[in-house]
Amino acid sequence: EVQLVESGGGSVQAGGSLKLTCTGSGSTIRWSCVGWFRQAPGKEREGVAGIDVTGETRYFNSVKGRFTISRENGKNTLSLQMNDLKPEDTATYYCASGRRDYCRGLLTEYLDNWGQGALVSVSA
Repeated sequence: EVQLVESGGGSVQAGGSLKLTCTGSGSTIRWSCVGWFRQAPGKEREGVAGIDVTGETRYFNSVKGRFTISRENGKNTLSLQMNDLKPEDTATYYCASGRRDYCRGLLTEYLDNWGQGALVSVSA
């Protein structure tokens, strides 16, 4: 399958912004359903956002109004704009693709391909 590579992670203070970008390598990203999930130390994976083949988006409640997912098919990339970051957003973020079920309920069990992750650290 296509290799996914995340970039744009870093450390910011609460209220700051970051933009994560995911680039496909070796093949075209499967656009049926793509998105982002995150994982903090000692915690389970948490679906953050998804966008399906029709362009419909879905967000985890805690990030609604702050995060925006987008894609550029022609460039084989997926992005996540994160604004008004909070300490609880601290985690490693992964871009991923999978079944359309993920884009309906953000359950990570429906994902089947993801990258190495990008660390996002938000200080109070």
